[in-house]
Amino acid sequence: MLELPPLGLYVHIPWCVRKCPYCDFNSHESSGGEIPETEYVEALEADLCREFGRGFRVVETVFFGGGTPSLFGPESFARVLDLMRAGGWLSTGAEVTLEANPSVADASRFTGYRRAGINRLSLGVQSFDDGALARLGRIHGSAEARGAIAMARAAGFDNVNLDLMFGLPGQTRERALRDLETAVGFGPEHISWYQLTLEPNTVFWRRPPKLPEGNRVDDMHEAGLALLERAGYERYEVSAFALDGRECRHNVNYWEFGDYLGVGAGAHGKLTEPDADLIVRSRKTRQPQHYLSSVDSAAMEEVERGQRALEFLMNALRLRGGFGAEQFEKRTGIAFGDIQERLECLSSRRLLALNGGRVRATSKGYRLLDGILGEFA
Repeated sequence: MLELPPLGLYVHIPWCVRKCPYCDFNSHESSGGEIPETEYVEALEADLCREFGRGFRVVETVFFGGGTPSLFGPESFARVLDLMRAGGWLSTGAEVTLEANPSVADASRFTGYRRAGINRLSLGVQSFDDGALARLGRIHGSAEARGAIAMARAAGFDNVNLDLMFGLPGQTRERALRDLETAVGFGPEHISWYQLTLEPNTVFWRRPPKLPEGNRVDDMHEAGLALLERAGYERYEVSAFALDGRECRHNVNYWEFGDYLGVGAGAHGKLTEPDADLIVRSRKTRQPQHYLSSVDSAAMEEVERGQRALEFLMNALRLRGGFGAEQFEKRTGIAFGDIQERLECLSSRRLLALNGGRVRATSKGYRLLDGILGEFA
């Protein structure tokens, strides 16, 4: 039977200074024009009131993503968080993450973000190699990235994530490992390290750069995993590595098939309604101007019962610890026995490990997740 999972909140800030050629997120270049920050924050407040007006639940985590959220000033985030505190919607001890771009890092802003109640900072470094950053179309260099990390620490952030990519145009194994070594040297609590992929509707998709070939990428990946492990970072998800107890709680809630509200242009949400045996996804209108004029507009779609197992597994099997049978039943409303035979078959092929009611991908299965999920499609 369905039970209510924890609730998170995702807040989307859709603007950036310049859209990166690999980016397929809902982001829009400011192009030197003025961003309607005040108007947008007012729309976010109205959106929040509408969402919480549908039923009271307390948010355990908040994630300000984009775009480049750090284009907005501290007072904007303070307004959103103050509204949530006043409404009793934000739990004590909530994890509140802000994505920031080194190109717009500012010491006074970082201090303001911390005072507003943001307690986790995620810096989009991508690489510490100036040549690699230029080929990625990033507007910051290595010096700005290093400076942003220093500013974050000076502002009092003791929970910092560094975003890094590998398999970059022209990248060698040595350069990929040098990026990781540099990141580890700063002692961040969390590192997100993932392979550059070419996504539809991006500049790189239309004009693909020359990327390292498969074997070379596999080699740098395996070497990077070993480096991170030696440095004390546990790989708790496909591309997420954390020091002990510093996993991103917001993202773990996604991967455990938890609930989340989505506010802002293009934001997605997922809510469970146990009494009606429903799981519903929502999506706000993508274009910022349309969102500003119709903040109450959202597309709603039920997650059909026949799709729940697949959607759960798509997320939960990304976690190294996997999931438990009881958690599967509470999050999907489906009996574990309905999928047990297929799980046992995959276990016999050494793709999954089943132990004491827990299911996780083996090292082999972790590399072949798409094939595992195909068994449930």
